[in-house]
Amino acid sequence: MQPTTASRKLMNATLWILQVLWGVFFAFTGFGKVLSFRADVWNQTLHQPVPWFHAVPQWLFVVIGLAEFLGGVGLILPAITRVKPKLTAYAAFGLALVMLLAAVFHIARGELNFFLPLNLVLGGVAAFIAFGRLGLPIAPAPVSTLRMVSGLAVFAALAFAGFFPVWYQLTHPR
Repeated sequence: MQPTTASRKLMNATLWILQVLWGVFFAFTGFGKVLSFRADVWNQTLHQPVPWFHAVPQWLFVVIGLAEFLGGVGLILPAITRVKPKLTAYAAFGLALVMLLAAVFHIARGELNFFLPLNLVLGGVAAFIAFGRLGLPIAPAPVSTLRMVSGLAVFAALAFAGFFPVWYQLTHPR
């Protein structure tokens, strides 16, 4: 039985909403982690009241951030520009894998109250986006100047959204 046009439109709208929300979230949090490659940002990060920050080395924290940032960008950029939109599903699978590994990490640390459910929800929705976009793909379009400019604008906005809070914390100490 084929889904109706209305149900396909509803699913497409749901996937777009989730892609944008998850994309912005992961780009935002990931870019903040990537900026921790600097010693001053890393030291500021270690003063946050998040217990797992102390349990990972700086290089792993930055790699996790890079995976989250690229995954977040990958949820939005290929889909919005329609250049290689299949990458959206791959980015979602990658984020689901990162969240699965994070869940295992938090289980091993006994952090079952907050971080484990958070990772399971974030990863579950990422997996939903991945399977949804494989079943309801976005039609690819040829590369054009407008698509590239809009893609760069989205990328710059996501990078700025991730950079601004870190910059503010560094320039406005408590």
